[in-house]
Amino acid sequence: MDVTWTPKALKQLKKLNNKPTQSRILSATAALERFPDAANVKALTDHQYGYRLRVGNYRVFFNVLAAVSIVSIEEVKKRNERTY
Repeated sequence: MDVTWTPKALKQLKKLNNKPTQSRILSATAALERFPDAANVKALTDHQYGYRLRVGNYRVFFNVLAAVSIVSIEEVKKRNERTY
């Protein structure tokens, strides 16, 4: 299955200043070519994107139609007792 990137997701990837993190995200998204068997993928319910891929402190959101389309990359902030 082909993996495509939206311009927004590419821009978010380039804004990451940490090169090892960028390479980890790129290698993890390359594994999405064999989508149903990819690790750390979770189907989302009641969310604007269909799936998320967990890569360390980052989440890569994507949709699957004829190909895997990577839509967004977001960092997960540390939670504390005031988060909820």
